[in-house]
Amino acid sequence: MSLKKSKPYTPSRRFTELPAFDEITKHEPEARLLRPMKSRAGRNAQGHITIRHRGGGHKRRYRVVDFRRDKRGIPARVAAIEYDPNRSARLALLVYADGEKRYILAPEGLQVGATVMAGENAEAAIGHAMPLSKVPPGLPLHAVELRPGAGAQIARAAGQTVQLMAREGGYATLRLPSGEIRRVPETCYATIGQVGHIEHENVSLGKAGRKRWLGIRPTVRGVAMNPVDHPMGGGEGRTSGGGHPVSPWGKLAKGKKTRRPRRASDRFIIQRRKK
Repeated sequence: MSLKKSKPYTPSRRFTELPAFDEITKHEPEARLLRPMKSRAGRNAQGHITIRHRGGGHKRRYRVVDFRRDKRGIPARVAAIEYDPNRSARLALLVYADGEKRYILAPEGLQVGATVMAGENAEAAIGHAMPLSKVPPGLPLHAVELRPGAGAQIARAAGQTVQLMAREGGYATLRLPSGEIRRVPETCYATIGQVGHIEHENVSLGKAGRKRWLGIRPTVRGVAMNPVDHPMGGGEGRTSGGGHPVSPWGKLAKGKKTRRPRRASDRFIIQRRKK
């Protein structure tokens, strides 16, 4: 995967760096694995905005991704690497020996024509899925389950990887991409390899319009508003705040702990990402 830069024939093009899409081998998605997706513009089921600065953007359809890898012991051939507008990672289209087709996250280095499999007897190679109890130490992992059978929840974004540190007492100790170290039941499944499209973090959109195509609306700084609109607004002359940064409703915006106390999963965390 590589990035492409164009000549600065407009001001926005000077800083634009976009994916070259040279790893994409199929440009039309698999029709049976598509679902309609309505744009909610940051609103919940009651119609209230719960995520600000969302709305507009290009119409998308959801790709059904197999995060459970529950088709065990059946080999599958990688038919294509595809683009997914709903995530930073690429998708790999698998065709199983019985003819069924499924999408999985495409790990770095997975080639079209390769054979992958999920199960306890799967080979420890890129794209294969197996329980943490069978994974050799030191291999990079992604798409890791938190609970057996619940489907992958950890390390699903482009370039993410998890490190298996140890196994003891029915639990595997993992170092997550955030730096957090936690225990996970060793019966949870994980996929070998690092999530592909590693250069995604270096993408530079270059202009505001491209942000709007992604469905992200403008964000106005609180200090640029009037006092009636924001607690940090107003003041004689320009100011950069002066107090603690807060939301428009007066809630602390930086550093406030948001985890609920005594959560069931807290006992599995050995070291938090924030020391």
